[in-house]
Amino acid sequence: MVRFDGVVWFHSAPGRSLGRLGLLRDAATAVSTTGSPTPTTVLTTGPLGARGGETDRSTMTGTHTRQEDFPWMIAVVEHPERRDSPAFVRSRTLMRKLVATTPDWILEGDSYQDHHGGSVWVKDADGWLCLQLPLGIEWSAQFCADPAKVERLRRYAARVVAAFPETLPGYDALGYRDGGAVLATPVTDAAGVAAWTDSIFNAGLPVPAAAHTGVLPTAAGYHHYPKPIVDIDHFRFDDFRLFVTDPAGLPAVVVPISARGRGDGRVRLLAAHPDSLYVDRLLATARSRALPALTAGAPSSADGGARGRHADGGADDVLPPDDPLARQAFAGQS
Repeated sequence: MVRFDGVVWFHSAPGRSLGRLGLLRDAATAVSTTGSPTPTTVLTTGPLGARGGETDRSTMTGTHTRQEDFPWMIAVVEHPERRDSPAFVRSRTLMRKLVATTPDWILEGDSYQDHHGGSVWVKDADGWLCLQLPLGIEWSAQFCADPAKVERLRRYAARVVAAFPETLPGYDALGYRDGGAVLATPVTDAAGVAAWTDSIFNAGLPVPAAAHTGVLPTAAGYHHYPKPIVDIDHFRFDDFRLFVTDPAGLPAVVVPISARGRGDGRVRLLAAHPDSLYVDRLLATARSRALPALTAGAPSSADGGARGRHADGGADDVLPPDDPLARQAFAGQS
């Protein structure tokens, strides 16, 4: 098994086939931090075979085995050494002023960091509203950004702002003079990409520090964990626990499988630490979803109908009400 210095998340996507998630076991995204004592976080989605470099012959037949020992990794936690650009300082100042006027901001906190998440603040008759663009450009990612593609983002944002004519005058009133020029200047080179990256249209998403760069068990930040999971933490019921721990103290993620009030105490397992026994449930479920497509027309195996099912007859990624993770998840509900 290939070992890393920290956490590997095996992620389950209910209702999706392995073909959509990706069949390569080691297609992984790693989040690394400076300083060796801090764990590296690795996300692995769509596992088909065994963990890491092991091969698994239980679901495939053929004439050879395949071993993968070199997952690819993307360092996204710690930015390269840099100084804040004047444009970035101006956009951050504007962002703080804008979020201060937004009492119903969904990612509420006592203070905010500016996430390069791709957002546009617009103003209508009721005040300021933050909208998110399809893409955000991290500062460290700008050097591989194609100016022609960033130009599409600029045109997209310009159309959004044009629909809210009070926006640019509102920026000016708050002391931000860059908005009109950034929206009106086509992105054609690296300088244009840099200007866009640190502008209010890319670096203006206000996020509390915990939700930005937090690490479990303290918090789950967007820089460390998949957005579809971190988003849940911000719209879930306060008395439901999304991030739980197995009997060994290893983290996992669960969600209910039924609407609130129906008395259903079961949960679905979405992710788990690679050393947790619960990973086997995710792997079994992943195999069962891939099996029909992989074995179409092949002779059926003796246990073909049992793959992806637990001993109690339920799906492997659905945990019963008396499971320790399910009990933790609902412990806050009376």
